[in-house]
Amino acid sequence: MSGIEKGMRPRRELIRLLAIGLGFGTLAVSVLCGAQQSKKPYRVGFLRGTSPRPRELVEFRQGLREFGYVEGENIVIEQRYAHGALDRLSSLAAELVRLKVDVIVVGGTHDAKAAKAATTAIPVVFTLAGDPVGSGLVVSLARPGGNVTGLSNMQGELGGKQLQLLKEAVPRVSRMAVLYNPANPTNVVNLASARAAARSLSVQLQVMEVRGPNELTSAFSAMVRGSAGAVLTLADPVFGTDPPRLARLAAENRLPAMFFEKVFVDAGGLMSFGPNIPDQFRRAAAYVDKILKGTKPADIPVEQPTRFSLAINMETAKTLGIAFPTSILIQATEVVQ
Repeated sequence: MSGIEKGMRPRRELIRLLAIGLGFGTLAVSVLCGAQQSKKPYRVGFLRGTSPRPRELVEFRQGLREFGYVEGENIVIEQRYAHGALDRLSSLAAELVRLKVDVIVVGGTHDAKAAKAATTAIPVVFTLAGDPVGSGLVVSLARPGGNVTGLSNMQGELGGKQLQLLKEAVPRVSRMAVLYNPANPTNVVNLASARAAARSLSVQLQVMEVRGPNELTSAFSAMVRGSAGAVLTLADPVFGTDPPRLARLAAENRLPAMFFEKVFVDAGGLMSFGPNIPDQFRRAAAYVDKILKGTKPADIPVEQPTRFSLAINMETAKTLGIAFPTSILIQATEVVQ
């Protein structure tokens, strides 16, 4: 055997061993990929008493992506909406339970109560509960207990602030109407906050009880007959189902209106003040991630809002003959032209 042939044998052996190693490596990768692909994606229920709000889902999906979840790949979102018919929430929550979702994400107190009543096993994450402790959703903010936790929107405490801002925008108004759903426990607290602010500002309140969307037109007619000069709408799914309609009713009756989220201002309403709701849904993704990784809802504290938004509509103000004072303009975080 020549010296050249002797030198080539170790090289051939090395190449053969490398090929075998690569083969085993490829097989291992294939097995691993197959195992990953065979794992079922997580299923998240998404329950709202309102109609769909595209931006809420956009932010929620973005939040999930930040934790490595991509819809259609490793996570599926099962959406259910009551479109303001709150009596449907129980059956919609039951549907999600039958689907055996891994976690249910809900909006406000009505949604959360329906989900909590439907299951004690599946974790529930609320995003907009006004008074989680007072409404019985959790034992405490620090230690929720049970299968429910999430983010509070503090709407039960904002009625007074919203009325104050509306009064600043229309200082000559001495009588204001308040749209209020007495079936909503959060609205009861919120109305008390508005009443206290009204007394300090020498504003008379005309409280309009509305339990369903079909009562809105008559409520606005009653406001006009009662000589209301402006209207405050408290946060409730009944009012949040059709923002363009509510903004239109305020405009048709020439009533400066304060709402609880920016979607109304986008639809032509004068003002809104409250937590940044899309941001609440993005933050809810962190709760979902913790739960999917094994943390119990009972051990995840309820968060309070960190961002509030004062939105104003300049075109609507012009139509109503309102010149926003400097005190409002410097507080505005979002301006719709």
